[in-house]
Amino acid sequence: MDTTEQLNGTYFYGGLSNLNAGELFYWIMVDVTAEHFTGATAATGNVIAAAAIYAGRNNVAVSGKLANATPGTSWASIQSRRLLQKYKLPFPLPTIVGNPFKMKIIMTKKLGTFVGRTVPVIGWAIVASDVAIIGWKSVNRYNTIASAEDKIW
Repeated sequence: MDTTEQLNGTYFYGGLSNLNAGELFYWIMVDVTAEHFTGATAATGNVIAAAAIYAGRNNVAVSGKLANATPGTSWASIQSRRLLQKYKLPFPLPTIVGNPFKMKIIMTKKLGTFVGRTVPVIGWAIVASDVAIIGWKSVNRYNTIASAEDKIW
């Protein structure tokens, strides 16, 4: 952004004037978010995250599941089980079933099952990492600009 200064208790940031502390933080967060998602590396990571999340959605109907099982399966699970059906692990590994808001942890020794269930977890981890990085950078930039009484922490 252009310049940052404080005048009569309000802030001037990047061409916007008369901003209170909350508005300043909002515009800093918008600026940091835009910076985070520019460039080829950021775009590639976000495409991978979106693809992993969508590939892991359990929207493919399957028959033969028990009554208390999560309905449907994912494209990632179908493909990984098909490609890795011969491989078994000597010990069970934890897998996450469901979405980030309603999860179950189920142990499995099948490599294909583990890979299929881990694909969306990787996508959500990338998204969570982006949110954490943007939040951290926004708070740091805000704290360097804001006056002592408006700082966070």
